[in-house]
Amino acid sequence: MSSSPHGPLRVGIGGPVGTGKTALMDALCKTLREAYNIAAITNDIYTKEDAEFLTRAGSLTPDRILGIETGGCPHTAIREDASINLAGVADLNKRFPGLDVILIESGGDNLAATFSPELADITIYVIDVSAGDKIPRKGGPGITRSDLLVINKIDLAPHVGASLDVMDRDSRKMRGERPFVFTNIRAGQGVADIAAFIERQGGLSRAA
Repeated sequence: MSSSPHGPLRVGIGGPVGTGKTALMDALCKTLREAYNIAAITNDIYTKEDAEFLTRAGSLTPDRILGIETGGCPHTAIREDASINLAGVADLNKRFPGLDVILIESGGDNLAATFSPELADITIYVIDVSAGDKIPRKGGPGITRSDLLVINKIDLAPHVGASLDVMDRDSRKMRGERPFVFTNIRAGQGVADIAAFIERQGGLSRAA
């Protein structure tokens, strides 16, 4: 069950376009759905492409996946004016009383984008190795203040000349005690660690 004071635990997943946010949403849905009552929200500017991907992938049943078209700037819908997403949360709560977890994927973000505390209890920020090993030291709220930083596509490091050691060092420097994890989400590497973090950080407990 969830320990969130306002119903289901809300997990915000952000990061730049193409880093693997939707793949992580899919993997987490499939990892957590047997133990918890779960639903998902995706944000896209003009389409519901990510929601459609999750539906095709069988992440959850279609009625548990809500695609939101934000229009304009996707960052506003998760931060300055999160009302459209909060309405989505309310809709899912009405459809599925007793939800434990709602995963909320932002639209493609820049490094300055963050989730409103009103919307997300836990924030996960996804970057990827293909953008180069300099990304962690560029900073920004997603990298420095998210509850968990995910460094994805580690399999590409040799192909793009990125050093995981450098990314590890810089992530420690930028984040202090805040955790981060290296992943290859497509191959399932690191997904269990992220799911365990959500359970631990969110006070979730699997039924015996």
